[in-house]
Amino acid sequence: MRLKMVQTSKHNNSAPTGKELRLAIIHILISAMCFAFMTFFVRISGDLPTMEKAFFRNFVALFIAVYALIQKGTGFRVVEKAKASMFLRCLFGTTGLIANFWAIDHLGIADANMLNKLSPFFAIIMSYFIMKEIPNKIDWLCVILAFSGALFIIKPGLGFASLPALVGLYGGFGAGTAYAYVHKMGKLGQPGPTIVFYFSLFSCLLALPFMIAQWKPITLWQLGCLIMAGISAAIAQFNITAAYQLAPAKSISVFDYTQVIFAAILGFLFLSEIPDIFSFIGYAVIIFAAIFKWEYGRRTSEQ
Repeated sequence: MRLKMVQTSKHNNSAPTGKELRLAIIHILISAMCFAFMTFFVRISGDLPTMEKAFFRNFVALFIAVYALIQKGTGFRVVEKAKASMFLRCLFGTTGLIANFWAIDHLGIADANMLNKLSPFFAIIMSYFIMKEIPNKIDWLCVILAFSGALFIIKPGLGFASLPALVGLYGGFGAGTAYAYVHKMGKLGQPGPTIVFYFSLFSCLLALPFMIAQWKPITLWQLGCLIMAGISAAIAQFNITAAYQLAPAKSISVFDYTQVIFAAILGFLFLSEIPDIFSFIGYAVIIFAAIFKWEYGRRTSEQ
C-alpha cells in the first residue's frame, strides 16, 4: 500500500521535502536490514547445496514478480533492442547471485555482504563498456579505494583460503554488471517488472538442473528459512523502490551500506562471528569511498 502512495508523489522532478527525505531514509534502512536478513536466512538454512538455496529463493521471487506484473498490467514482451541486454542481465545477475550465496556459506555474512556491496563500483566500470559512460577522476578514485578495502577482506596473502572471498568478489561484479544492463534497458524503454520476472525465471531455470543433480532432502526448517529469505528479499526490493521514488540516489544511497552493519550484528548475535581487524579496516575503507562519492555528487549538484 505504501508503494502505491509513493508512486503518486508529485515531487519526482523536484528536491524532496524534509519529511520525504526522512521517510526515504527509513525505507532504505529497512531494505538494508531485510537484505541482511536474507543472507542470514540463507546461511542458517544449513548445508544444502548452493543451487538448491538459489532455486528456492528465486522461486519465491518469481511468484512475487508474476503478481507484480498482474497488478501493474505489464506484458511479458521484451523490447527488440533490449533482448541481448536482457539475456546478459539475467546471466550476470544469476551467476553473481549464486556466487554471493556460495560466499555466504564460506565467509562471515558481514564479509560476504561487504564484497557484494562492491557492485556499485563495478557498475561504474562496466557502464563504460556497455554504455560508453566515461567515469570522471572522482569515480575512478572511489573505485580504487573500494578495491583497496576489498583486499583487506579478501586477504590474498592467505592463498587458497582466499577463494571464498574471490567468489564473493565475483558476486559483486556480477551484480554490478547486471545493474549496468538494467540501466541500459531502462533507456530502451523496457518496463522494470518485466526485467524482474525474466531474471527470476532465468535464475530458476539455470539452477534447476544443478539442483536436481545435487538434490539433498530438505527439512521443514530449511524450507522455512529459504522461504523467509525470499520474503526478506521481496520486502527489501519494495522498500528500496519506495526510497528511490521519494528521494534521489545522491541523497540516500550511502545508507544502503548499513546492510553490512546489520549483517555483522546478526552474525555476532546468532552465529558467534567476530570479523577480524583487517575486515573492519576493509569495511571502513569501502564505506568511506561510498560516503565520499555521495558527498561529492551532492555538492556538485548544488553548484
